[in-house]
Amino acid sequence: MDLSNARWRKSTRSNSAGGNCVEVADNLPGVVLVRDTKDRDGGTLAFGPAQWQGFVSFAKRF
Repeated sequence: MDLSNARWRKSTRSNSAGGNCVEVADNLPGVVLVRDTKDRDGGTLAFGPAQWQGFVSFAKRF
């Protein structure tokens, strides 16, 4: 998968002090990418848009 055009953005729940932060790229067709801001080369998770939306909806309940 070519990730060179991914536009990464930090989670709105992240703060400027660092810590446990994730970045999301949702600008590529058919996939939502997630990675750790502290280890950007450590791996990227890929989700389908429906699965990502389901996760976000679930997480908002907590």
